Amino acid sequence: MSEQNPGPVVVAVGHDPLDSALEFAAAEAERAGCGLHLVHVVHPVALGPETALTDSVDFERAGKLALEGALERARDLVPATVPVTSELVWGGVVSSIVEVGARAHLIVLQRRPLSRLMRVVTRSVSSGVAARSRISVVSVPAGWSPIGSGDAVATVTVGVDVAERSDHLLRVAAQAATGRGAPLRVLHTWALPGAYGDIMVSRAEDGEWATRATAEIQATLDRLGDDLVGVDVEIEVRHGFPSDALIDAGRTSDLLVVGRHDPLIPIGSHLGPVARAVLREATCPVLLADPKGS
Repeated sequence: MSEQNPGPVVVAVGHDPLDSALEFAAAEAERAGCGLHLVHVVHPVALGPETALTDSVDFERAGKLALEGALERARDLVPATVPVTSELVWGGVVSSIVEVGARAHLIVLQRRPLSRLMRVVTRSVSSGVAARSRISVVSVPAGWSPIGSGDAVATVTVGVDVAERSDHLLRVAAQAATGRGAPLRVLHTWALPGAYGDIMVSRAEDGEWATRATAEIQATLDRLGDDLVGVDVEIEVRHGFPSDALIDAGRTSDLLVVGRHDPLIPIGSHLGPVARAVLREATCPVLLADPKGS
């Protein structure tokens, strides 16, 4: 994720406490040598009887208060050399964040602890932004804090499906590991479709798949050259479903890196079941990498 002249790390600010996302974004801005830009979107709503005493000035005032609180906290988290700016915009939440973040180094959002029913009702801003943005998007769960303190080791885990199409995804993960001084775990899973997949797989077949997949991943890693200098890399191949394996790996990771489909502007694209499940359930930040490195 290193760039010659990186744009800022853009953080979407809502009305809920934002400590986890701000902590992640502040550390990333300092590592990247870029600014931190906070954006709050005032979403126009249709006024009815229940909001008769509320007008657009009230919504704007509430947005400014949310930004002021986040700005104060952000400035406490970064050194004076990191510029911190803010912006209040009107419009749709997802489309506005995508537009503001179009030239960002990274877009960071905080994931609220919602029930499954509430996720269906309110939709996910993180999923919506990730499906439409050509910039890498990080979703940080509320209440998260870094593992890498004391004797604990921060680990970056990247999920790889098809090794020969994963150069950019692995490069993003390698750069994230380098910036953190962390080891990189490359995780690949495989499973046969159907209810009897586990029964049909022998130990020999499991071993053959693991050997072949490891060799293919290693060949892709070898192409990365300087991006992997000094990075301790572990390749893990296991029989199972990718979303389950990634969510489990997230419990011992400071960052999960997952690929996503090429976004189809302006309507966005389907993130796929693995990315959606990981976004919904992971206990650590999830970075959805831009598919083509644009």
